[in-house]
Amino acid sequence: MTGNLYRGQAGLPFSSSLRIYEPLEAFPSEQQSQLVAESGRIGSRAAVENAELQASLGRITRSGGDPFPTGRTDLVRMTRVPPGRHAAPGNAANGAAGGKEADDAGRLLYCPSQLVIRAGLAANALMDGVHSPLADLLIPVSQRDKHQVRIDRINAGEGAKRVHTRASTWGIPFSWFSLFAESDRKDVVESEGRILTVRVWTPLTEALDRARFAVAHLALAAPDLDMLDDLTQLTEWLELFHVQSMVELDYGAVADKVYPDESPMDVRLGIECLAEGDMTGAAAAYRRLASRWIPIRQLARAS
Repeated sequence: MTGNLYRGQAGLPFSSSLRIYEPLEAFPSEQQSQLVAESGRIGSRAAVENAELQASLGRITRSGGDPFPTGRTDLVRMTRVPPGRHAAPGNAANGAAGGKEADDAGRLLYCPSQLVIRAGLAANALMDGVHSPLADLLIPVSQRDKHQVRIDRINAGEGAKRVHTRASTWGIPFSWFSLFAESDRKDVVESEGRILTVRVWTPLTEALDRARFAVAHLALAAPDLDMLDDLTQLTEWLELFHVQSMVELDYGAVADKVYPDESPMDVRLGIECLAEGDMTGAAAAYRRLASRWIPIRQLARAS
């Protein structure tokens, strides 16, 4: 692949992801060598994105009517923590020599795609969201049953409950922005005058502190707000992972429509205003969010 598929994505829905990258020791011992091998096999981050998109399109068009991934291989994203941030003395996550060498180079963290489990979750969401005859037409019962066997086989192993990636189409949930701050590290990926994506990073411990802050204030100021339920589930999800993990918000192609984006600040200000009883300030923050993201969500219904 030349990468043109990844750069183009014409006609595909905007898709954004929230990912957790964990140190190698957070994974079962039998999975660790697989993670290192797979991350080395694919190479660059762009190559991983390209391979995932190509595989997805290939499943849609292959014969036999089975749109699910088989699980024979799994893509792995990898990042290196800058030196001094969550560095573990005497142990490099990729199995290389530890000590000062590991500190100087930074620590490797891994995020497996877990396509089999995520495809099953997506299929269940589809079944809940459309009428049964249409669902059966899109994904035949026989194929769903066949895929359930794959899921059951994975669930029998260790660490299956930790699904490392959450995905959203046609916009980013406002609850995700509560995990990040304006000062967090950002990677802007551009090509030929277009922003391909923006990735925002923060340590898991900071993301958890921000999520808990938001939950505590919303529980008192706006207990009926849907965002409170989303944040509660998000907090429980984050608590499943290793304390030295990193959290990544990957905007995907929607970044070209919204970046530079002040949504993390607007969400934080909105929650703070609610906590202080400042309804005018909270409404202003929501209007800024709505003016930025409602047009994106309306694209899902555009012809």
